[in-house]
Parts: sequence; structure tokens; C-alpha cells
Amino acid sequence: MKYIPLLAVALLAVAIPAHAVPPPGWTEDYEKAVEKAKTENKNLLLDFTGSDWCGFCMALNKEVFGTQKFKDWAKQNVVLVEVDFPHSKPQIQKIKEQNADLKSKYPFNGYPTIVILDTTGKELGRKVGYSPGSGPEAYIAALEGAIKK
Repeated sequence: MKYIPLLAVALLAVAIPAHAVPPPGWTEDYEKAVEKAKTENKNLLLDFTGSDWCGFCMALNKEVFGTQKFKDWAKQNVVLVEVDFPHSKPQIQKIKEQNADLKSKYPFNGYPTIVILDTTGKELGRKVGYSPGSGPEAYIAALEGAIKK
């Protein structure tokens, strides 16, 4: 009898699907990101990724997005939005629909694709793909170049 509460908690944990969350400093909620960008007078950086299956996406996360240099640059310049299309990670339906809408609005042919937007949704630049080993300095320079075009 004393094990029933523990069993109930265990069953509840299994019954409620886990929800994939973006890395620290990132959001998956586009509308909230737009509001934050407006408040902070920043652009948005959308990372169209396949976080659990795309090797180049994983390398970009590890070698660039996970570095302090990139985090410092992003904190000063953009609001980070992960637009994920995972194969195995669960997502809530609202995020799946939002991400499909964003993919339709900003079409692309490969992962990862980074799209820089202003707060009105106007595309300022994009960067497609990642060359493993290039690191944060080169990637930040490429993003800044894409924005200035």
C-alpha cells in the first residue's frame, strides 16, 4: 500500500510525454521572441535545425552556438530562436505548426539554415550549412556579412 503513491508518480512521468526544450539562451516560441526583440531593439536569429539527426546542425551547436564567444555576440545582437524539425524528440503541436509555418514563410533546402530577421519579419540575411571546424569567429563574421548585404 505504501508503494502506491510512488507507482502513481512513476506512471504519471511515463504518461506525460517529455517535451524537447531548446538550449539555454534560446527560445522556441517565435511570438515571444519577436516581442523580446522589439523590447531590446534587436534582430532575430532563426536556427532551422534537425537537432537530433542532422550532423552539421549538431556540429554547429557544439562548435559555435555552445561557445562563450557566440553567446556573448548573440546576447548583444540577436534574440535566438530554435526552429527544430526533430525525428525523435517530442514537440508540442503548437510548436510543430509554428515551425512548419516559419519554414513555409522562409523556405530553404538544407539544414542547418540560419535566417536573420528584423522585428517586422523582413529577412535581413541567411547562412546555409556549416563547415565543421570553422569555429565561432568565422561563423559570426559570416552572419554579420549576411546581415549587412
